[in-house]
Amino acid sequence: MFGRKRHILRSTYDEFLLDAIDDAKMIWDHARQTEKAVYDADEELTAETKLARAKYEFLYREAKLRKVHGHMQSSVFGK
Repeated sequence: MFGRKRHILRSTYDEFLLDAIDDAKMIWDHARQTEKAVYDADEELTAETKLARAKYEFLYREAKLRKVHGHMQSSVFGK
């Protein structure tokens, strides 16, 4: 009765968070591949890659704080 709606909303937004993490990871991977593929990478390209990584790390930390369990991998930061 009390808090049921909150639980439903939380699980819905947890799914949105997991989807956002997946999207951010794909964008970060694409930015890294682009940076490696370009012979003369300028500062703007490097900054875009760093921004994509920062977005992914922020979303990942938020998921850890909220204790969201999904198909996230913690091993991506070793690269």
